[in-house]
Amino acid sequence: MEYNAEREHLILPEYGRNIQKMVNFAKTVKDREERNKVVGAIINLMGMMNPHLRDVEDYKHKLWDHAFVLAEFDLDVDSPYPVPSKISLATKPDKVPYPSGKIRYGHFGKSVQVMIDALEATDDAEKQRGMAIETMNLMKRFYVVWNGETISDHTIFNQFKELGKKGINLDYSTITLNDVKSVKPNNPTNKWKKKGHKGVKNGGRNNGKYSKKKRY
Repeated sequence: MEYNAEREHLILPEYGRNIQKMVNFAKTVKDREERNKVVGAIINLMGMMNPHLRDVEDYKHKLWDHAFVLAEFDLDVDSPYPVPSKISLATKPDKVPYPSGKIRYGHFGKSVQVMIDALEATDDAEKQRGMAIETMNLMKRFYVVWNGETISDHTIFNQFKELGKKGINLDYSTITLNDVKSVKPNNPTNKWKKKGHKGVKNGGRNNGKYSKKKRY
């Protein structure tokens, strides 16, 4: 018996061992025209085995790249696409920088802080006031959605001032925020009560309300 651990290593396991053997066979075909036909048939079979690749843009190009990878880039055929190099596919992408910095109030997120920084950079006092009120209204909605309960305008105003770095000259007595109602938890039993669903009492017993069917 031949174990998989003793067999040749699979370069792309998702295509299986048979596809790997076909690609290895294609490398041994001496006639170039015949070799092109063999590789073309292998590409079609690879597409049939992985239909999800059809949703990928230019999936044929991806299949041809996989064929060269399976052949360890030692496949002399007429490819309709540029032949990839081992170095280009082995190169790791650049590391995406992760945003740093602490968020004072997690339920407001980073966007609110960005909005406050933007309005502080505005020189127009009237525009800055309008942006501040809209930002505080957004903060109030975020708080209600996150905590499921209302919050006073004065608390929102104080938290807004805490998040500001330069300080905005606003008078609380001139600020009027929108009325945001509290959010009730989504409990399925509440829906049943609204629809008049009586439920099942006494552990599922019908207390003789429905007659039992006779057994014959």
